[in-house]
Amino acid sequence: MLLEEITSSDEELISMARDIIKRNYDHKKFNHTVGCALRCKSGKVYLGINVYSLYGACAETVAISNAIMNGESEFDCIVAIGGDRSDIVYSPCGNCRQMLSDYSPNCNVIISTENGPKKIRAKNLIPFAYLTPMD
Repeated sequence: MLLEEITSSDEELISMARDIIKRNYDHKKFNHTVGCALRCKSGKVYLGINVYSLYGACAETVAISNAIMNGESEFDCIVAIGGDRSDIVYSPCGNCRQMLSDYSPNCNVIISTENGPKKIRAKNLIPFAYLTPMD
């Protein structure tokens, strides 16, 4: 597999995602259960939480949208954290994998493995991914 070790700056990203969901976790209706931190190539970090309803936006979608609204288009690394203790590194869902593959195929994605958190490129999350005309 094409996994890489995480760095101290990746640990900081994990901590930022953990902090945003700890502050926003919804224990009553479970509308907000995942936090995300996205580091752009510029070094700026954008945060997001999931917004759940019948179908809501994933935390990754919110963070990417936040970055784009602020003029960012090159993404370096992303991580999603959840769980009622804000201690689970989540791998992106299928929709988020496709979105990351479309927007930033070389973005590092921190995922959970048997050996702890590791990084993998977004383009390697989906074998035989749908390719947009820009690819």
